[in-house]
Amino acid sequence: MTHKDLIVWKKGINLVKVVYDMTAGFPSSEQFGLTSQIRRSAVSIPSNIAEGCGRNSDKELIQFLYIALGSATELETQIIISGELNFLKKEDVAVLNESVNEIIKMTTSLIKSLKTRNETK
Repeated sequence: MTHKDLIVWKKGINLVKVVYDMTAGFPSSEQFGLTSQIRRSAVSIPSNIAEGCGRNSDKELIQFLYIALGSATELETQIIISGELNFLKKEDVAVLNESVNEIIKMTTSLIKSLKTRNETK
């Protein structure tokens, strides 16, 4: 199994595409600010899942899943800020946060599963 087989990785890739689309309309003054931060956070999620899967152990995978989880919660905050600044519509904030929260739950479940698997070894 590789990272490409993981549903959470696939959802992360889809989230990146949606984030890039939705941030394309941000003010040009935010190009190196919030737009860049949001995009980096989104890209970091599937990237860290992939990097963790490419490592040699569940322990390292778990470490990278925690990093992906941190990026997801960072993205969630940036989406809220974007809504508060009226860069995103309320319905767009809701759609993005629903996707992010799904990824957070899936990543958390994967971490728990891997930890349980390692406890039984």
